[in-house]
Amino acid sequence: MAQSVASIRELKSRLSHFLRLARGGESVVITDRGVPVGRLVPIEQDLDERVAALRAARQLQWSGRRLAPRKPAVRVPAGKSVAQLIIEDRD
Repeated sequence: MAQSVASIRELKSRLSHFLRLARGGESVVITDRGVPVGRLVPIEQDLDERVAALRAARQLQWSGRRLAPRKPAVRVPAGKSVAQLIIEDRD
């Protein structure tokens, strides 16, 4: 997936141009003084395309396997809720 970079000022002055790019399947990274602060992405991407884009941007690492179920970190005693335990812990 192609990607463009635009400053906030440029995005404000050329919004129609960047929306056309998004409609065409290109994402636009929005920067504030050179620091990325957001991304304009096409809405019609399916999950596989979004995962591929995140992997390409090195924001996601995934082997493709399902995660193993985890055991609960804490056991809640019978008759008490998690909220009650938090209140007791604060006292």
